[in-house]
Amino acid sequence: MLLGIDIGGTTINLGLVDGSRIVKTHCVPSFAPDSTLEETIDYLSGRIGEIITKEVTSIGVGVPTLVDTDQGIVYDALNIPSWREVHLKDILQERFGIPVNVNNDANCYVLGAAANLGLHNHVIVGVTLGTGTGIGILADGKLVNGDNCGAGELCSIPYNGKDFESFCSKKFFEANGWGGKEAVEAAKEGNPKALAFFEEFGHHMGMLLTFIMYAYDPGSIVLGGGIANTEPWFRDSMQKTLLENYIYPHVLERLQIHVLPGEDIPMLGASLL
Repeated sequence: MLLGIDIGGTTINLGLVDGSRIVKTHCVPSFAPDSTLEETIDYLSGRIGEIITKEVTSIGVGVPTLVDTDQGIVYDALNIPSWREVHLKDILQERFGIPVNVNNDANCYVLGAAANLGLHNHVIVGVTLGTGTGIGILADGKLVNGDNCGAGELCSIPYNGKDFESFCSKKFFEANGWGGKEAVEAAKEGNPKALAFFEEFGHHMGMLLTFIMYAYDPGSIVLGGGIANTEPWFRDSMQKTLLENYIYPHVLERLQIHVLPGEDIPMLGASLL
């Protein structure tokens, strides 16, 4: 039995995994913004204690930032102010007496997505669309971390005077005065502003996918995170932009684009680290 943990800005998802099957989950609020490091560690340990069993042989943790994956050190975690340099692997191994692995949350997502969908391409890219935007890469079944666990940080590349994350995440919805569900409901009713918004969002997503194709040449791309639930409304403009900007159409004919927004996917991937 494995324990997977996905630490987010608003929630922490924990799950017991048997093989590749999640058998029990536990979702709790994330750390209070003013928590000290000691308070966050005590809180996390307490939540682990509520779900862990004697059968658990290892713990995997996904966090939204760069990680020294060998040492399990978390650096400058987004939305967790007190996590500047946290030796999370050593701390949790000492407390629970079993092996612990730590990695970026987008890397955990692509691991979980590949396992859930049964994907076996040479290269698979997972894109998480939520409060921010994350990218994880699998090559021949192994995570591509880079030397600093930053191999997937394409969303920080300058784009349109900002960066890709500003146009391919919840940030873009908020900047345009929309919530995800509100925008979808308006689009269903034929609201011209909502339809135009999704067309524009799809264009930015198509540009991001173009960068991904040139950088990584994947056989499959999987879209996850809460914003992926709106994919039917931006799919056409995303694909149109990708076709217009990626110069190898025969490659796009083989490309598989999947949508898998389930909150349990990064948790599953974390357990498989």
